[in-house]
Amino acid sequence: MNASGKGLVALYLHRRGENWVWQSIVEEEEERRLSSLQQGGILHFRNQDGVLKTAVIFSLSRGMLGLSRAIRAFEDNNMNLVHIESRKHRTKEGEFEVYLEINSENSSDWNNIQHLTNTLKGIDLGLDEPPSFQKVDSVDLGDMIQFPKCISDLDSCQKVLMYGTDLDADHPGFKDPTYRKRRKFFGDLAMIYRHGQTIPRVKYTKEEIDTWGHIFRKLRELHLRYACKEFLENWPELAEYCEYREDNIPQLEDINRYLRSKTGFQVRPVAGYLSPRDFLAGLAFRVFHCTQYIRHSSDPFYTPEPDCCHELLGHMPMFADNSFAQFSQEIGLASLGGSDAEIAKLVSCYFFTVEFGITREGNNWKAYGAGLLSSAAELEHTMKGIEDGTVKLLPLDGDAVFSAELIVTDYQNQYFKTETIDKAKEFVRDIANSIQKPFELRYNPYTQSVEVLNSSVKIIDMAKELRGDLCIVASALKKVQEREGGDGEIDPDLISRYLSSGLDITPYCSRPSSPVTSPTSTTQKKFGDSLQVPTK
Repeated sequence: MNASGKGLVALYLHRRGENWVWQSIVEEEEERRLSSLQQGGILHFRNQDGVLKTAVIFSLSRGMLGLSRAIRAFEDNNMNLVHIESRKHRTKEGEFEVYLEINSENSSDWNNIQHLTNTLKGIDLGLDEPPSFQKVDSVDLGDMIQFPKCISDLDSCQKVLMYGTDLDADHPGFKDPTYRKRRKFFGDLAMIYRHGQTIPRVKYTKEEIDTWGHIFRKLRELHLRYACKEFLENWPELAEYCEYREDNIPQLEDINRYLRSKTGFQVRPVAGYLSPRDFLAGLAFRVFHCTQYIRHSSDPFYTPEPDCCHELLGHMPMFADNSFAQFSQEIGLASLGGSDAEIAKLVSCYFFTVEFGITREGNNWKAYGAGLLSSAAELEHTMKGIEDGTVKLLPLDGDAVFSAELIVTDYQNQYFKTETIDKAKEFVRDIANSIQKPFELRYNPYTQSVEVLNSSVKIIDMAKELRGDLCIVASALKKVQEREGGDGEIDPDLISRYLSSGLDITPYCSRPSSPVTSPTSTTQKKFGDSLQVPTK
């Protein structure tokens, strides 16, 4: 550390009442003592309370742009910053000097601080993040409605139709100026967010956390009785990795990291009710638009709009299930480029499955729809009504679903059932196939973009990619069967039916009730008779 650096340290310590003054530092004896503590630009000292601390000084060459990144680097390495100050550099125009104090208890802490400081000095902290590069082929869509081609295009799909920062007169928080101000904060936070950024961590108020706690406790009691197994299986991980607790509202960034590692889904903040087209477009890229605000505390068990209780307590456990995540994405992909009438059909499909779907588990009916799983009153009303016969379940049928009223401020007039969630997926696929498009769309998870399959070349390229995956499936099946001596639980016929069902163009309502079931015969075919590994 040079004389200027020591002077800056001494000045800071002197101003804060530490046992250092400028005069003592320049003395020869003190100079030797500083040298024994000094490690290439950092200084260790003990304050008046006897606490060991480390002082670090470094420069920022591009103004204060890099300060937050530097602080984040220390925090990510579990270093406890206790004091931060900055000033303009005395000799270098446009540069700043930053002084940090970090609690340090031993030489191991000193070494870690030294290594991190050296790293920060060797990189440019002030550079802005470059815009993401996503090359998307230009395709003539003709008269089709334009749609996002890559995940960053969702930044332009943020059309809020209702609520957001403006509340209707019948909204519970309309006459509460504090609540309205809070909603504006959340709305502004969502509107400035861009793809690729870290989702800001919100400091929720005590009132907001108390509201969350009331809802959390009641719903958890009902979930254990009425939620489907996929929902319940994922809940413990949300509690562990995203801090799902009654005294804590989870942060979207934590949920984002968790979902990406589980199913590739992610969330992004939204200001309010999105247009159906923009909302469904997000699902096509495995992006769920998620609110960060919470309902008004005057009525914790009612909200006229989706809020974080609905999103986090209803949707997130299901988005951690691979099959359900794929189901949701397929609805989104089907919506891209669709007409308004086709979007309306898909919204009905989404509403009565993803939001209010009910499926069978054994002899019982279970909820998998987020609208039910996030509403204590409606969940209890519906499931008890099914048990005593006052609520009738209708089979999932296109005409019935499309003619049903979508109610957002009261209980539904009807609910639709399927024997399995996979049957709901088949229903949605049938609706998606009925949408008239001059070409098919495919999501590329590597580039997070949508590919338009409008030529034989593109279709053949896709088939080549799928062939590679099929080789892996075939090889894996062969190895498992050889290991288990041909008597294992895996049935090659079952796998073949799964694969061939993807080419089935028979309408959903005309298919047999169990299109993908194991054969009733107890004699299992040899693997080689059913599925061969391609040799060319």
